[in-house]
Amino acid sequence: MALQDVSLTVEKGESVALIGLNGCGKSTLLKTVAGVLKPYKGSVKVYGSVAPLIELGAGFDHDLTARENVFLNGAILGYDRKSMEKHYEDIVEFSELRDFMDVPIKNFSSGMLARLAFAIATIGTPDILIVDEVLSVGDFRFQQKCEKRIQQMMNKDTSILFVSHSIEQVKKLCTKTVWIEKGRVRMIGPTEEVCALYEQAY
Repeated sequence: MALQDVSLTVEKGESVALIGLNGCGKSTLLKTVAGVLKPYKGSVKVYGSVAPLIELGAGFDHDLTARENVFLNGAILGYDRKSMEKHYEDIVEFSELRDFMDVPIKNFSSGMLARLAFAIATIGTPDILIVDEVLSVGDFRFQQKCEKRIQQMMNKDTSILFVSHSIEQVKKLCTKTVWIEKGRVRMIGPTEEVCALYEQAY
């Protein structure tokens, strides 16, 4: 979905949700902020490092093991091998995949991939964390674990751009919400207010 006349500012340490029906342009906006897509018109200004969790398995080589992918994905995010060696144990522990680190990830379920991707993307304290539906594939307990880590990152002034079909999750994690409809911003405001009107509409 093409975006039209979208104007959005995310402050340092702010957590902003994008909501809307499938195909409304949420993922397009996230990919534009992450630098995956370039806007035809207008501009995107991003100040600081971005850790994008946009497409499940993006930045992974599915023929390599989970262990090898930790270092590959880390390099894509801008970490050198020494940094990844330092964070490796934390990634294994957080993802709860210790017994599978030497297995090619082509054998992983979507939930296992999400665990690994989230654990890698959140090892440091990026200036901006972009999360697009990645938490929806994990089990409930792991989702809670991810939510807790996101809140810890917000406490360290990481800005969050968050897409989820779970309005409850949006209310829990985000203070500001942007409602996108057919590529345009229908409403921006406090999460409770925007979500209440969105739920009435649908």
